[in-house]
Amino acid sequence: MNIEVILTPAELPALARRDLSAAAGVVFDVLRATTTLVTALHNGAKEAIPVSEIAEALAIRKKRPEVLLGGERQGLKIHAKGIDFDFGNSPREYTPEKVRGKTVISTTTNGTRALRACAGAKTVLASSFLNLGATAEFIRAQKFDTLLIVCAGTHEHAALEDILAAGALCEIVSGRNNILSDSAKVAFYAFTQVKPVFGRVVRRSLNARRLLSIPALHDDVAFCLKRDIFDKAAALGHDGALRLVCSP
Repeated sequence: MNIEVILTPAELPALARRDLSAAAGVVFDVLRATTTLVTALHNGAKEAIPVSEIAEALAIRKKRPEVLLGGERQGLKIHAKGIDFDFGNSPREYTPEKVRGKTVISTTTNGTRALRACAGAKTVLASSFLNLGATAEFIRAQKFDTLLIVCAGTHEHAALEDILAAGALCEIVSGRNNILSDSAKVAFYAFTQVKPVFGRVVRRSLNARRLLSIPALHDDVAFCLKRDIFDKAAALGHDGALRLVCSP
């Protein structure tokens, strides 16, 4: 299996020109979109549907008034066309009491866009540190020609925490028969170099410092860096909805 890492969202448009039909795409938006989606599903949401634009979310809500709306712009909960979204983008908001049995529609600045960019892949997974081991187990159980790890980043720039998550996944799944591209080696070596002080390094990242400066979101950083507290991967179905999946 060839392992490649998309290090910045500026690389996403090129994915539309590639044949990804034999590839697995894994998207990381550690702070916070994919962490939030994974948390919502593990807390009992029936499905989570990532959309790129606020208008898409509102259109689904108009047709399906029972759905819950979540997401952010500039890190803040969305208010649009007189509608307050039910949630922002903090994973701690998506408690079992609020999401159990519900459909969550989510739109964020980068994470949901990255998931949609991988739509041509054979399998698309939303991952986080919370279910990193489960994601790796699911990948190992499948036969993919290519593993494409996508770092959602911040606006058009790289995000340190996403690159380190990609490197952590490379560490787990790399082996004798797998080939790391140069971009995958960048992520792999970055993670292995800082592994002993990983949490401290992430807290110095741009996104972490922004969240830590906001009292209501301060605790999101520690939550998002928890490792392997969930035991299932989250896969994007052909209908565009994320659901939990077990390894074959």
